[in-house]
Amino acid sequence: MFVEPAIENIIFNYSEFLMAPTNLIIAPLFLFTLFSLVRVQEGVEDSGKYPIVVSTWPFLEAVRAAWEAVDKGFNAVDAVVEGCSACEELRCDGTVGPGGSPDENGETTIDALLMNGATMEVGAVASMRYVKDGIKAARLVMQHTKHTMLVGERASIFAISMGLPGPTNLSSSESMEKWTRWKENNCQPNFRKNVVPVDSCGPYQPKDNLGHNKGICSEANSIGTIESRTCLVGTHSHDTISMAVIDKMGHVAVGTSTNGATFKISGRVGDGPIAGSAAYADDGVGACGATGDGDIMMRFLPCYQVVESMRQGMEPELAAKDAISRIARKFPDFMGAVVAINKDGVHAGACHGWTFQYSVRSPDMDDVKVFTVLP
Repeated sequence: MFVEPAIENIIFNYSEFLMAPTNLIIAPLFLFTLFSLVRVQEGVEDSGKYPIVVSTWPFLEAVRAAWEAVDKGFNAVDAVVEGCSACEELRCDGTVGPGGSPDENGETTIDALLMNGATMEVGAVASMRYVKDGIKAARLVMQHTKHTMLVGERASIFAISMGLPGPTNLSSSESMEKWTRWKENNCQPNFRKNVVPVDSCGPYQPKDNLGHNKGICSEANSIGTIESRTCLVGTHSHDTISMAVIDKMGHVAVGTSTNGATFKISGRVGDGPIAGSAAYADDGVGACGATGDGDIMMRFLPCYQVVESMRQGMEPELAAKDAISRIARKFPDFMGAVVAINKDGVHAGACHGWTFQYSVRSPDMDDVKVFTVLP
């Protein structure tokens, strides 16, 4: 058993302490305190539960990168940055990092979030142009500003001024080809509603009569039925990486990175950089990550809901299902998922509208393991 030198000194001096007869009365209390110190030390060194890495989707290399960092002794925040950075470099599924998800103008932009569950500090960037390192930019916001989020071109200027490479064209030949095909299809489907024209690339104007000229994806009507978005949202158009890490000391951090929804209206910000929506962490409880239709999900702050439910005693599986069911009751056609992990390392996922997979690496695993969750 490993014992700190300071505790060794206490044990050595205990014999001298007992030599004084008047100290025999308080000796039992001394022994109890000493035993508690040794137990605490054992908990730090030999907990067996930590570290642990959890991520949305089978982003195996990202989880391996985070695991390698945290297993070497990196703290949870830095391990999250390593994992999400790996996904950005690999352009996971084309929905993370540069080169994917063009907006209406053909441009790729980045959303990212980093949250420290020990201090509750958050750094985020949204609709960031010209800088490919989203999660590192989020860390710079956390470390070097008193703000929570920076957006748009000003976020890019800040990130570059703090040492990140740029300006860089975030588009790729693949993203531009996808955008060109979309333009040739009269910009369909798109995220516009209640506008005219409905079958071309604009310019758009609000339509006078909401009962006419319904667009391809619009199902809204006068009695308030919520429109279907299934033609806009799919597994490969909303694959945010949302990662949680618990480090060897039991501290929790989460991070996200995404290039957002494909063919989004320029300037759109999804749930990826929103604390409580795509991710949330609290050292005393655990963490949550989310992915899916961010425009819908951010209205419910599902990850905040998951963590608060776990705080009240819910197991991760029930907390995850509860958060998803709250959204599904209002938006029965939405697609999304959450993954929850509590401070004991117990994890679970829940989803709606698609089959969801999440990845885990823990001390009892030889490599990353992928878990499948059915709707």
